[in-house]
Amino acid sequence: MVEAVGADRILPVVVLHQARDAAPLAAALVAGGLRAVEVTFRTAAAAAAIRVLAQRPDLLVGAGTVLTPAQVDEAVEAGARFVVSPGFGPAVVRHCQRLGVPVFPGVTSPTEIMMALDAGLDTVKFFPAEQLGGLGMIKALAAPFGAVRFIPTGGVNTDNLAAYLAHPAVLAVGGTWMVAPDLIAAGRWDEVTRRTSAAVAVARPGPEA
Repeated sequence: MVEAVGADRILPVVVLHQARDAAPLAAALVAGGLRAVEVTFRTAAAAAAIRVLAQRPDLLVGAGTVLTPAQVDEAVEAGARFVVSPGFGPAVVRHCQRLGVPVFPGVTSPTEIMMALDAGLDTVKFFPAEQLGGLGMIKALAAPFGAVRFIPTGGVNTDNLAAYLAHPAVLAVGGTWMVAPDLIAAGRWDEVTRRTSAAVAVARPGPEA
């Protein structure tokens, strides 16, 4: 599952206020070339949106901003196949492991990385990436933790995407620019597809690139 999450090298992080937006969003992302999405548990519509997205066999759906074991249960029941949290929460990690659900906790320091390793995890979210020092910080952390792979999220955009993805410790990047709230609110699914396609072109360049 870890490799499946990282296969596209880009994980769109989306906030959905209306479950009805889930289906057109899924279609827009798939049309743009992505096959995974993280739906944050920041709204009351999150579980319902995950349930809609999970019906697509061509889309791997995860739940983000998961803060409690109860939210893990709600997300998994709705169809989420992986869980992402903004920080390292031992109770969330343990509960995901009991359920056999991949979990990517957020880390900001060597101490939290060691906590993840102690829990048997080697892939973590680095959040908020740019505010914590961006790629320079990942390079510093990757030096002593060579087996750890990072999913930097927070401040990643088209300007720094290629630099992040070029580092061998980066499994994938999480981002919101292709699923920006204003695009979703306006139903601009064509623009979601356009931005997604552009990001995919950077993440998976063709042989001529």
